[in-house]
Amino acid sequence: MPLGQRQGDKSESRYCGVESGFEPDMPRLLTRSLSSGFDFLLAPLVDPSYRPSSAGAAGTENFALPVAASDLILSPSQWSSHVVGKVSAWIDFDSDDEQLRMDSEITLKQEIAWASHLSLQACVLPPPKSASCGNYARCVNQILQGLSNMQLWLRIPLEKAEPMDDESNMAEQAGKTTDTWEWWNSFRLLCEHPTQLCVALDILSSLPSLNSLGRWFGEPVRAAILITDSFMTNARGYPCLSKRHQRLVSEFFDHSVQIVISGECRHNISQEVSSDNMHDSDNENYFEGTIYKHPLRPYLDYVAHLYQKLDPIPEQERFEVGYRDFLQSPLQPLMDNLEAQTYETFEKDTVKYTQYQRAVSKALLDRVPDETASTTTTVLMVVGAGRGPLVRASLQAAEETGRKLKVYAVEKNPNAVITLHSLIKLEGWESLVTIVSSDMRCWNAPEKADILVSELLGSFGDNELSPECLDGAQRFLKPDGISIPSSYTSFIQPITASKLYNDVKTYKDIAHFETAYVVKLHRVARLAPPQPVFTFSHPNLSPKIDNQRYKKLQFQMPSDTGSALIHGFAGYFDAVLYKDVHLGIEPSTATPNMFSWFPIYFPLRKPIHLPVQSPLEVQFWRCCGPTKVWYEWCVTSPSPSAIHNSNGRSYWVGL
Repeated sequence: MPLGQRQGDKSESRYCGVESGFEPDMPRLLTRSLSSGFDFLLAPLVDPSYRPSSAGAAGTENFALPVAASDLILSPSQWSSHVVGKVSAWIDFDSDDEQLRMDSEITLKQEIAWASHLSLQACVLPPPKSASCGNYARCVNQILQGLSNMQLWLRIPLEKAEPMDDESNMAEQAGKTTDTWEWWNSFRLLCEHPTQLCVALDILSSLPSLNSLGRWFGEPVRAAILITDSFMTNARGYPCLSKRHQRLVSEFFDHSVQIVISGECRHNISQEVSSDNMHDSDNENYFEGTIYKHPLRPYLDYVAHLYQKLDPIPEQERFEVGYRDFLQSPLQPLMDNLEAQTYETFEKDTVKYTQYQRAVSKALLDRVPDETASTTTTVLMVVGAGRGPLVRASLQAAEETGRKLKVYAVEKNPNAVITLHSLIKLEGWESLVTIVSSDMRCWNAPEKADILVSELLGSFGDNELSPECLDGAQRFLKPDGISIPSSYTSFIQPITASKLYNDVKTYKDIAHFETAYVVKLHRVARLAPPQPVFTFSHPNLSPKIDNQRYKKLQFQMPSDTGSALIHGFAGYFDAVLYKDVHLGIEPSTATPNMFSWFPIYFPLRKPIHLPVQSPLEVQFWRCCGPTKVWYEWCVTSPSPSAIHNSNGRSYWVGL
């Protein structure tokens, strides 16, 4: 039974599980759990006392693995939907005891084989004993190569001991502190980032810093196991979580992480509770009137309460859910003609065109004083007019400010020009708008423009060749003319993005690792604030125009983050349309409720491990050739990467 109804949420985080010990009567255990409101069971599949070396009949013809239950006692759909297997906790592949190592290898293979036979969707592996877990990773990696439909969730306690404030001992403390993210990182690097290897986090009573926690949102976390010891007791004796734990659980809900309740009941709650007092609107009395069949049901009710408190997913976010962490190739607007569906999507972004209208209004007011408003006609050229949204915004700005306007709508796509003619006729703008079916770089304008308006920006600002297009078009702008936008700047920031990295890796070639992708970023960890890369201004008054750029950047992670793994860089832009009117997607200044642009993702062929407090040095180039423009990028510190996309061999934008 889902935790509750949240408008727009269809993710797996709606379902909550419960962990149990070994139970020979699996149907009874499952029925009890499901009837108490839990959606699935995390349970051992094999008797924990079993050891291959001490099982006298092991390897003989009549030997049978001491499993919790026959596959026949539950239907295949019940096994698959309601049971997550738990591998025996005693196994230790990196032990000095050779017999224990051998038993561990045999048992793991037997238990995973049994879980596969039951068609389970996932099996939880016990945590590594330390970051030195080479043999454990080797055995799991061998199994992963033969798995097809099941995930393995490596259990990791969410723990990071924070160093003391004494900076003189920082290096010494760094070697002693426990950071269990390192356990996970070592394990997945040894296994070469397998897509079926995920994480189940044990949430303890003490939490690491926010920056340290943030790393996990770029990792494939599938379950958060809430230990009952991490719950506090409210004034009425019921379980509740600290504010920090509540925020963390809410983040898990937003990242499709399922909650699992584990441990003994730590709260002395009557099986039948009085219903004299109804639910409190705050959060303290939501248990009253409830009959508990399962001892951990009060904890489930509290988790459900946290879920039901979440705000509904906004309409825009619901629209974008299908694009989360989905790799898309950037548009090639000069090489390709956009389709009607693409135009329609962009035209629905009313926020963007409102900003353009504001910019044109301010430019008209600055350009034409009130005294001459009735006698002066401003020439405005929309270059890259598409199906006319900027033409409409400009004419609305003229009407709003009481200024006269003559508009040229320049568009190279002959299909969009057909729509433009229909729009002009429908709106009765024939005397105001002249349609030009031409590439702006080739058109010879009959007169100079006062204002040049364009929407040629890409997710990285200049990646759809706005500089080259506007440099070619500015020849028909008056010397004192205005360009909207007047400038734009690209930004990058390092990210952990396991899903994106694995999605690129599936192509099994270098070319896809040297391609930039447009992505609605979701399961990512943003490791440092974005920094500016390239800036372009228009009109470009330089005597010799050169749109090639080079930038060296250094990022410093917050000191309490711990070490991290860099899978690539998120790219954004911020544009000044005119004076104080801007639009963009750079997170700290992003225009609210605008959806025309998702961020851009620059992958790294080999992820870079960033040790604690080590600076990350990155270099980016924007290169120009006779027929194309491309980017190159690399990391130079703490360890050098290859220079990606050298000479535009894998990814470019055609002129």
